[in-house]
Amino acid sequence: MKKRRPNKETKLSKKRFAKFERKTRETDITVKVEIDGSGESKISTGIGFLDHMLELFAKHGLFDIEIRAKGDLAVDSHHTNEDTAICLGQAFSKALGDKKGIRRFGFFYVPMGDALARVVLDLSSRTSFKWNQARLTQAERDISPPESGYAIEDARHFLESFASEIKAELWVDFVAARDVHHTLEAIFKALSKALGQATQIDPRVKGIPSTKGKLG
Repeated sequence: MKKRRPNKETKLSKKRFAKFERKTRETDITVKVEIDGSGESKISTGIGFLDHMLELFAKHGLFDIEIRAKGDLAVDSHHTNEDTAICLGQAFSKALGDKKGIRRFGFFYVPMGDALARVVLDLSSRTSFKWNQARLTQAERDISPPESGYAIEDARHFLESFASEIKAELWVDFVAARDVHHTLEAIFKALSKALGQATQIDPRVKGIPSTKGKLG
């Protein structure tokens, strides 16, 4: 058997790092992302529950992430929540570059108390978002974690915006759900693990991971 030569196209010659900034009349946000990190994070959005979700997202995906966000929280959290997702997706997209050598696909299940979440994604450079919460009762959909006020709808909007900017096809399924806090935590952890899979370099992959020779 011939000895396999190193794939020069997929060898990491530099850190996959990016910085993205966005400033509007409603928000002022800076995001830094290093894909091949160790799970370190410095997150400050002014939305405590979102900070917690993004910290565990960095930790379990082994991404190094720094986010500084100031927004019109005196009005509501909508703009800060959405714009943080936009900036995070843009930073990941920039850090991924041409996506040569990546595994491209990722999926993961995460249990959390009475909740079980499933996330499946494809870094295809096409954008779609599916959010299946059919297993939730209407009462559960309407309840926010009382200590945070961060609702399921806020998480849905965050992940839809993130998928649009990172240019991914993203499926989120509530396989089982009861406690809102644990359900959202399971979803963000599953996303981090799935994205960790999809962004990793596979030494067997030559060039763009598509039979078309391009993604999108």
